[in-house]
Amino acid sequence: MLTISIDPVAFTVGRFDVRWYGIMAAIGVLALLTLMFREAKRLGIRRDLYSIFLWGIIGGLVGGRLAYVIYYWEDFVAHPRDIIGLSGLAQNGMVLGIVAAALIYMGATRMRFSELLQIGDAFAVGAPVGLAMGRIGCTLNGCCHGIAAPDLPWAVVYTNPQSAALLLDVPVHPTQVYHVLWNLIVFAIVWRLRGRLKPEGSLVFLYFCIHAAGDLALRFLRYDRTVVLWGLDIAQLVNLVALLMFVPWLIIRMRRFRKQALAAQVANEAQPGQSRGY
Repeated sequence: MLTISIDPVAFTVGRFDVRWYGIMAAIGVLALLTLMFREAKRLGIRRDLYSIFLWGIIGGLVGGRLAYVIYYWEDFVAHPRDIIGLSGLAQNGMVLGIVAAALIYMGATRMRFSELLQIGDAFAVGAPVGLAMGRIGCTLNGCCHGIAAPDLPWAVVYTNPQSAALLLDVPVHPTQVYHVLWNLIVFAIVWRLRGRLKPEGSLVFLYFCIHAAGDLALRFLRYDRTVVLWGLDIAQLVNLVALLMFVPWLIIRMRRFRKQALAAQVANEAQPGQSRGY
């Protein structure tokens, strides 16, 4: 059993508290940026990635905050002034915000959808590492912890009253750590498959599917979940919708590409034979 008594505030600048959560989120963004640019270079992407990355950061922050406010709407209704801020971000909302920002950027710059999908494949390589860093921040902050687990050998106990933990001095499931491990597993899978899946965009769709499946399952252990439908909370419903959308789309796109590639191969093999027949 691990006791976490760390102060979630790393240091203070004037009246502004710099929390470990924010520091780890910043490290996560840098990790995402580094891996994404590395993969983009390997794929030969020549687009202005800094612009689209900036759009993605803004979309991620807005989407993450909006989703967080929706998840805890009752609390924010009582304290509406707290809606504006970055004290809490929902990772599913961040992903959706990034996707929305990317689509807006595509329309604004008249980028081809195939180009956006190729950039998405590069994003998929860095995203799980960035999210893993963010979950380490959650661990230090005390938020997003699991249900009480007094008999769990690897349970964690939050003791600092300044932490965001909803249960103090109670052994709980370290669901933040579970999320970290899952994101690292996803990274290993994506890294292994990069460059192997066709057509463009297959890797990022696969990433969305694997991430959503793991997040949906792990949230059953979260203490802060509020069931809204079919025994699922809002975040789990978002994951379910994502799976229902992306899994069929991924399968259809990959099958269509294989059929087209096979048809092209048959046509190429038939050409020499036709030439000899004249």
